[in-house]
Amino acid sequence: MWIDSHCHLNHERGEDSPADLIARAKQAQVDGMLTICCEVAKEMDELLGITQTNDNVWCSIGTHPHDAGVEAEQAITADQMISQANAQDKIIGVGECGLDYFYDHAPREAQAEQFRKQIHVGKETGLPIIIHTRDAEEDTIQILREEGACDGKTKVLMHCFSSNETLARQSIDEGFYISFSGIVTFKKSTELQDIAKFVPLDKILVETDAPFLAPTPHRGKTNEPAYVGLTGQFLADLHNVTEQEMAQHTKDNFFTLFDKAKKTYTGAY
Repeated sequence: MWIDSHCHLNHERGEDSPADLIARAKQAQVDGMLTICCEVAKEMDELLGITQTNDNVWCSIGTHPHDAGVEAEQAITADQMISQANAQDKIIGVGECGLDYFYDHAPREAQAEQFRKQIHVGKETGLPIIIHTRDAEEDTIQILREEGACDGKTKVLMHCFSSNETLARQSIDEGFYISFSGIVTFKKSTELQDIAKFVPLDKILVETDAPFLAPTPHRGKTNEPAYVGLTGQFLADLHNVTEQEMAQHTKDNFFTLFDKAKKTYTGAY
């Protein structure tokens, strides 16, 4: 019923293996999930291994802004990423990439360089660009515009949206998709909830960002794809639609945006 559009199955969770998480998700009516790459050099082989041994699990290829200063990531060229993405059916997106000025774990110049590189990869492959932005809204939209990602053809997803109304409306105007995580369920996230209400139903996705940001009532605990329906139900209530309707909208949007996933999907649309 649900698709978790953004999770990290390879991040450590004690004794839980990716297989454990996938099994529990399927029991919770999660039909598929996209596990996200943060470091191409370090994670890509592991992520591909997970996707190749599990139906309806896909991955992305990309460098997180936190890791933009890592030498091994800087050494990977756009052409190398394009070649690998084109060669692997289970690589269906680019990122997560973008800018994070809240933590500044990498120099901002390096973040921008890696961001621009991955926009190029997305444009060349036709794969959606999965955007992470925190305290960097103006620079994020500026770089997207400068690199031609606001051309009405390039696919862009604003992942784990927790920014301001200005960026939300700019994203909608540009035809971008917007994904919400468990943050939207938090009691004090009233501004974000108001934003979620005006995001069109044909542009909204749902995610866990697991193992982070577990939704209410699991806030503060380790998150997992099995919880994505809790956020989905919350979004359904905000939009005054049924849980089944929201599940169908977000699922349809996932396969419209990540259309390469249709090649290997074993379920029904």
